[in-house]
Amino acid sequence: MNMNYNNRKFRPISNSDNGEVSSDMIFHYKQIEHIVTCDYQGQNIIKGHLIGLVDESGCIQMRYHQVNKNGELMTGICNSKPEHMNNGKIRLHEEWEWTSGDKSKGSSILEEI
Repeated sequence: MNMNYNNRKFRPISNSDNGEVSSDMIFHYKQIEHIVTCDYQGQNIIKGHLIGLVDESGCIQMRYHQVNKNGELMTGICNSKPEHMNNGKIRLHEEWEWTSGDKSKGSSILEEI
């Protein structure tokens, strides 16, 4: 596997309106072999965690759970596809779906900082 997300940090640059991710958040990824984890928090999220599997092309299939500012436990699934930018950084194109609440779908873009 040639993609490794260990110690890479990402910041959201866009998100669907039905998402809870905010631009102040930083996702600090850890990776051991093909397993990625991340703890996160922000303006709308008190505490969140994700765990995922990375395939040979660097795509991540993940699950996330978080407690939002309203005290609600929210869960979801996300598929993330990497784009290699000209500056050597990675941009993640994410398609996600809530598995709790209204079960709506959305998309986000994160960029490595």
